[in-house]
Parts: sequence; structure tokens; C-alpha cells
Amino acid sequence: MSQDTVADALNQIMNAKKARKTNVIINKYSKLLKHILDFAKENGLLDYEIQNTKLIVEIKDLNYIMAIKPRYTVPVKKIDYYVRRYLPAKNFGFIIVSTNQGLMDHKKAEKESLGGCLVAYMY
Repeated sequence: MSQDTVADALNQIMNAKKARKTNVIINKYSKLLKHILDFAKENGLLDYEIQNTKLIVEIKDLNYIMAIKPRYTVPVKKIDYYVRRYLPAKNFGFIIVSTNQGLMDHKKAEKESLGGCLVAYMY
């Protein structure tokens, strides 16, 4: 366990998926992790709920989810470079960008002409 709760939790989810498990219990979580999981929940990749200070995640249609380390700070013009670097195909998955307007996927960030810090990607 490192000090990055987001990376640890996303690694736990991927390890459970590779072990063909459908549920994961995450003991340490943060607001940032909950917002990232909200994006996955909106897209039908997974579902989660909070019970007694633990996060219970149910894996649904998830192929891959991973934190981006180091968290690159990129202008809006360079987001496409990282989309091609991390995502397997065009219009398949998304990168979560932390902007000054809050967390959003890379499509919305490009539409609103906002750069920011790359946090995670999933498909």
C-alpha cells in the first residue's frame, strides 16, 4: 500500500477483475476516488456503495481502469496526445482530467477548452 489511495484502489479493482471476481472491498477511499468511480458508474462500467466506512465495488462491464502516474499537467492542445497514448482506440473509453472547473472526461475538457491534470483512464 502506498500513500496514493486512488492508485491503490484502482489497482485492487483491476486485480479482482483479473482474478475473475465481481466484488471488491476497498478500506481506504477519498472524495477523489468516489468522483472517479462516479464516472465509471455513469458509463455502466461498475457500481459501488459505501457501507461502514468501506467501499464495496461491483465490477460490471469494465475492461481496464488505471491511475495515471505521474499525473501530467497538460494544456488542452496536448490532451489528444495522451488520449492516443492511453486509450486503445478512438472513441473507446475516456481519460479523467482534473480542471479548475472540477473533474471531467477528456471530451468535455476539450469541448470547454480546459487543460488540467490527468488523473485516470478507463474503458
